[in-house]
Amino acid sequence: MRILYIDIDSLRPDHLGCYGYHRNTSPNIDRIADGARRFTNYYTSDAPCVPSRTALFTSRFGIHTGVINHGGLNASMRPRGSGRDFNLQMDEYRTWMTALRDAGLHTALVSVFPQHHGAIQVLDGFDEWHHTDEFRSDHVYPYAEEWIENNAADDDWYLHVNFWDPHTPYNTPEDFGYPFEDEPAPEWPDQETIEDHYESYGPHSAQDVHGWGGDTPFPRTPEEISNREEYKQYVDGYDVGIRYVDEYIGKLLDQLEAEGVLDETLIIVSADHGENMGELNVYGDHHTADDKTCRVPLIVDGPGVEPGVDEEFHYQIDLAPTITEFVDGDVPTGWDGRSFADSLTEGADDTGRDYLVVSQAPWSCQRGVRWDDWLLLRTYHDGLKDFDPVELYDLDADPHETTNLAQEKPDVARKGIALLDEWVSTRLMETARDEAGGNADAPRALTDPMLEVLHEGGPFHARPDEQLESYAERLRETGRAEHAAALEETRGFVDQSIDAYLGGE
Repeated sequence: MRILYIDIDSLRPDHLGCYGYHRNTSPNIDRIADGARRFTNYYTSDAPCVPSRTALFTSRFGIHTGVINHGGLNASMRPRGSGRDFNLQMDEYRTWMTALRDAGLHTALVSVFPQHHGAIQVLDGFDEWHHTDEFRSDHVYPYAEEWIENNAADDDWYLHVNFWDPHTPYNTPEDFGYPFEDEPAPEWPDQETIEDHYESYGPHSAQDVHGWGGDTPFPRTPEEISNREEYKQYVDGYDVGIRYVDEYIGKLLDQLEAEGVLDETLIIVSADHGENMGELNVYGDHHTADDKTCRVPLIVDGPGVEPGVDEEFHYQIDLAPTITEFVDGDVPTGWDGRSFADSLTEGADDTGRDYLVVSQAPWSCQRGVRWDDWLLLRTYHDGLKDFDPVELYDLDADPHETTNLAQEKPDVARKGIALLDEWVSTRLMETARDEAGGNADAPRALTDPMLEVLHEGGPFHARPDEQLESYAERLRETGRAEHAAALEETRGFVDQSIDAYLGGE
């Protein structure tokens, strides 16, 4: 079996043609999707980059590995504990790549990610790692090109290629042009929404679109978003990034075809997380545990794959047991992921989960619950943004998460909170009992890592001790003094009086 995994950073599915987007951003990804199996409710369990890829490659929840942040205690995996053996390759918690290698596949990674993010844990089980030095596709592709030239004809390999172009700040080379210059932007957000966002606050909000404010050296992005024209410039930058990486995906496909192995290769297209393009007043980044940050594309095409669309709920950690089972490998007992191989090979529609819980800790301390058409967000630290303690959205009627229904529908909100509490309790009980991905032998194993992040002062990228003073000054300078005062009082920590917020006694 030959497997090519195309990993595109910050790629939200609804900006791809095969997921219904009105712009031609992805002709080559759409070429893969034609005749493939496409998943519409596929979520990273822990966002964004380091938590997501750690979860993917370990097939374990962040609440079990401890990795939910980009810095501090919870950016590194908890040690195995006193039960650590001499050789981790036979461990019940061995990585996905180790399981594929055990199944006879040669594993290779082309990516700048492990060193850029200090996430060396994702390398466990790779036979080769090619560090690309730069992020753009024109720097990444030559490494993949050379690897395919040297290895395509061999049997039984897995190649993971990590592209970054849709990741902010959207610095696609100027000579690539502006393919969407004459095409309309998405209809949402409208001018009224943008104006409301502009008067609000937060890193990567409409007035502070480049983090905490300030100028940008990148010509494809405006300095702020105060109107539809500036929004169009911004979303054009994101979409051009997708189109640029798509060009290089086309080169990979053409190369596999020239080598005579395209039809024999299982091709997987996915992402580590999505990208908010105005949702929750986050423009061009990934700060939340919502649908837009945590839902990612999954397209699988190749021999033995049943074409069609899977609308069931799946975690990204479910891919490891799925592909391991697909290649007749052994699935370790210490994984949280659940195989949906029957969906992949037979089109089964009963392989999904009843509901999902996803986390965010680098930019806010937040968990989201996804069930039916509902998304519930529970915020513990707002990352210096304007979040309520509980937010409830009907994604079918309100896909851009504009109207918080928590106080209007408290019974639905309480159901979401109950699902969240059940999920956390179940995960911690798994740890206590050494079940699934829970390892009771690990230091701090029975401590929820979200509490550890809060104890450190909040999300790594928005800790008030490091950011609040300068950001409050900017808010006052830009006529938003009332927001500065509110943040100085709360320091980002959100009142947890949930019953009072929902209208209880």
